[in-house]
Amino acid sequence: VFLSLQVFGTIVWILVAATQIPLPLLQGWVMFVAVTAWCLSIVFLSVFLFGYANRIAVNWNQTDFIFHGATFVFYFGAFLLQAATTSLHYLPRKFNSTMQETILSGREYNISIAASV
Repeated sequence: VFLSLQVFGTIVWILVAATQIPLPLLQGWVMFVAVTAWCLSIVFLSVFLFGYANRIAVNWNQTDFIFHGATFVFYFGAFLLQAATTSLHYLPRKFNSTMQETILSGREYNISIAASV
């Protein structure tokens, strides 16, 4: 389970970092969640791989449940923010400009969709 978190967290991290960030506050939260969950899952993976789980007197089932529950809540919130950013694709970048330049280009729109999923 932790290895899949690493893989998918890294993919989200890369996809969000690859976009131009039109709304830094929203996508900054997405990056924070992806990086924090990635780092915490590395810590949990290390604890189990190196056998520290046997030395630390913690209810690991409850800790795992709390970690995954919190990760779900934060990733769901990050998904909503990333999807909201993606949905603004057709809005113009500058409202006073005569050019019809959108907030996200076609490539960035596709990357943002992949990051949302």
